[in-house]
Amino acid sequence: MTITKLFARTLALLLLPALLAGCSTLDQLAGVGQTPKLSAIEDPTSRAGYKPATMPMPVLQAASYQPNSLFSNEAKGFFKDQRAHKVGDILTVLVTIDDSAQISNSTNRSRSSSSEGSVGGVLGSIFGGKVPLADVEASGTLSTSGDLADGGSGSVNRKESLETQVAVVVMQVLPNGNLVIEGHQEVRVNFEVRDMVVAGVVRPEDVRSDNTVPSTKIAEARISYGGRGQITAVQQPRYGQHVVDAIMPF
Repeated sequence: MTITKLFARTLALLLLPALLAGCSTLDQLAGVGQTPKLSAIEDPTSRAGYKPATMPMPVLQAASYQPNSLFSNEAKGFFKDQRAHKVGDILTVLVTIDDSAQISNSTNRSRSSSSEGSVGGVLGSIFGGKVPLADVEASGTLSTSGDLADGGSGSVNRKESLETQVAVVVMQVLPNGNLVIEGHQEVRVNFEVRDMVVAGVVRPEDVRSDNTVPSTKIAEARISYGGRGQITAVQQPRYGQHVVDAIMPF
């Protein structure tokens, strides 16, 4: 093998992990010594894959006014307040998650079977007690037996606690008046970015007078709290481990 071919193979082996890692490794190499970048502020409806929310709606009733009255039948109050009620309004979600779960179970299963037959005795009666095969006795029997047992146990012990506030924007007003909200919050501390996403559907009646709504009042809630940066990258397993976990059958 020539030196040129040896060098080419060595270079290919060195570049193979980078090719397998794809853009993730290239992005990490390009960001060496730099702080992670924050996402640009943009209209969420312009993002690829955005779909307006659809929910079951009641039959709409046309607005009507009683004689000598200034209010219609669709009015929800006599005085207007500053709580969010239309597309583009901002309200604050009070995220409070204090969840814990403990689950344990175990299973055991066993089965045994046996059978016996006088095969040798049958052969003995056929050949008059003389079996031509040297290793078969006239009085011999055939027996089988089997045992099967398995057991398993599992347990879950989880505790999650999160308390924060996130400002969200009203993305849609559904025909029944419910508000579709969505908000993103990014905070960078040194070389780590914490990302908070809150989305869901709330009733205008659940919005408090200070224009806040607790997360427990959000229907179809989607709450995500994570991060990216140097600390998160170190805590994640390498791409080789991901590949092994994906292809290993056991």
